[in-house]
Amino acid sequence: MSDLEDFEASDHRITIHVDQMLERRGMTLTELSRRTGLTLANLSILKTGKAKAIRFTTLTLICEALECEPRDLIGISPAG
Repeated sequence: MSDLEDFEASDHRITIHVDQMLERRGMTLTELSRRTGLTLANLSILKTGKAKAIRFTTLTLICEALECEPRDLIGISPAG
């Protein structure tokens, strides 16, 4: 069995920093929703770190609205 087969979706260490970027921009989640056309529910899942995946189209919309780069929104937590 390969490492990928052993990997559980819950094992990922990717972090999304929508909340921090919103704060830096002085923007609310509601305003981000209005600017992107994304639902509050989907943005809330990203903001709270409960997302298991993100589409590039979604990431593009958020980056455009927040005037940032993907690296400003995505990080990885330390192993262990």
